Amino acid sequence: MGKSRKARRAGGAAEGVAEAVDGGLAQLIPDRDRARAWTLLIDGAPQSHVDLDDPAYLSFEYQRRLGHVIDLAAPPGRPLTAVHLGGGALTLARYVAATRPRSTQQVVERDAPLVQLVRRELPLAPNARIRVRSTDAREGLAKVADGWADLVIADVFSGARTPAHLTSTEFLDEVRRALKPGGVYAANLADGPPLAHLRGQIATAAARFAELALVADPAVLRGKRFGNAVLVASDLPLPVAELTRRAASDPHPGRVEHGRALTDFTGGAAPVTDAAAVASPAPPDSAFR
Repeated sequence: MGKSRKARRAGGAAEGVAEAVDGGLAQLIPDRDRARAWTLLIDGAPQSHVDLDDPAYLSFEYQRRLGHVIDLAAPPGRPLTAVHLGGGALTLARYVAATRPRSTQQVVERDAPLVQLVRRELPLAPNARIRVRSTDAREGLAKVADGWADLVIADVFSGARTPAHLTSTEFLDEVRRALKPGGVYAANLADGPPLAHLRGQIATAAARFAELALVADPAVLRGKRFGNAVLVASDLPLPVAELTRRAASDPHPGRVEHGRALTDFTGGAAPVTDAAAVASPAPPDSAFR
């Protein structure tokens, strides 16, 4: 692992941390408005935000939307078994641990130096019951027992792109195998005009799950800008009305598409297989300004 560089304020508090990890240069930047909160960047691209004093606080737009999915995956407070593909600063695993005590979670994050950095600088609560495996997301998922998970969340980016092998029907077959009957799958997807990747991912999920919903900024859905969309899938009916209400009340309101409208949105896109899979498109430079 590369040596870390810390800048310090006059009062001695850490100003920031920069360290080389497998994915590039990781930076932990303090949040000026929250005493023990940090943003993780990899090569300048924002990845995660963590408030150590309030792990139930979700700053990033897409993480709030995934938080809504977590909140609605079971009655309030009920422990979950959850698999997180992609770790970042472990924001969503911390959220589950804070909002659903006694949950048991597995995080799969292939960047071992990043995991070490996060554990050292942003330590987990001792009772968090979070296990982290440093391996490829699909390989780690294959080690999850059949029918173990209430919830599988995919938030994997390499160089700001989702790897191709995590976009296929074969990948979703592994997700289904790991999920309990009626379990929930949620994925953070990123795309911009003409939204070919997003449409293909919806078609791929529709080939493996009976119920789908998509949460995104209306401007992203209209193909006006590059951004994130959260895809939710299950074999049981999804709480679309409540998800819609929560997304609409966010600081940056999101829109929920489902049913016929979501089918129409795919525009006849075909499911993606391993043989044809490609990584998600790279974001434009303007996406992080």
